[in-house]
Amino acid sequence: MSHSSVQRALPALGILGLTCALAGAITGGMLLLVPDAPAVPTATTVVSGGASTGRIAGAGPQGRVPQFKVECGWSHAAAHDPIVFPSDPGASHQHDFFGNVATDANSTAESLRGGATTCENKLDTAAYWSPALRRGDTLIEPSGSVAYYRPGLNVRPESLVAYPPGLMMVAGNPNATSPQALEVAAWHCGASPIFHAAPPTCPAAAPLAARIAFPDCWDGEHTDSDDHRSHVAYSTQGRCPPGRWVPTPQLIFEVQYPVTGDPSGLSLTSGDVMAIHADFLNAWDQKALEREVRACLNRNHICGVVSNRATG
Repeated sequence: MSHSSVQRALPALGILGLTCALAGAITGGMLLLVPDAPAVPTATTVVSGGASTGRIAGAGPQGRVPQFKVECGWSHAAAHDPIVFPSDPGASHQHDFFGNVATDANSTAESLRGGATTCENKLDTAAYWSPALRRGDTLIEPSGSVAYYRPGLNVRPESLVAYPPGLMMVAGNPNATSPQALEVAAWHCGASPIFHAAPPTCPAAAPLAARIAFPDCWDGEHTDSDDHRSHVAYSTQGRCPPGRWVPTPQLIFEVQYPVTGDPSGLSLTSGDVMAIHADFLNAWDQKALEREVRACLNRNHICGVVSNRATG
């Protein structure tokens, strides 16, 4: 997405008030955040703005919620965006692409499906991308990415259905200049449970990573919309909007960088570091994706995280 050309605000999709009794609850896809001090619960909302630092009060990447994960190496960088600027190469800011190695401005699910991928699960030929990170004028090549697929917070795992073929999603606010909701878009060091609106100072043993949580409800009909957001939504209190909406897995996409120490001078090719966001185009082998959802999420299993079942 182009920071200068695409102007859209993240819609507020409802506020879920959490009580202190839930501070230790195990979370699903959306993160339950508790500020460092005092330990006052925050809301899991999708808004532009919020706390600048938060702590996970429960499961992390190796949590006890049903999930499956796919590790995908960096593929390439290019000024393409097949969702926001389809068939318009060079119209976007620079993105880092993961997964399908053929992703470009002309990509569709049909053109990508079955192609080569950087993902360890070779049946995941989907495309994942995020704005490139740089220090000064120097682009920083990511060290990898991980895609976690989980139920949204308080969503019944057995109710989840796989994404439809060709589903396109955007998560995070590309125009943000102030903290986004940490449950949606944040930075952290290594496996630390403390999340930040902007890149923190990370030690050598725990390099920098960005984490973006995608919507977990689909309108049941459209694979895209004019604003690239209205056909999907975040669940509230474990429920999707009324009507034909259906619960899907929540994709939590994490990009890892070989960045440690002082974060001064870091920026995104889209603008401010607080505008971290990501895009997803479902070009999975559809039968494989449906199998993962059934075997791991619907059956309440953890797959590919603590090794009680591998994906693929």
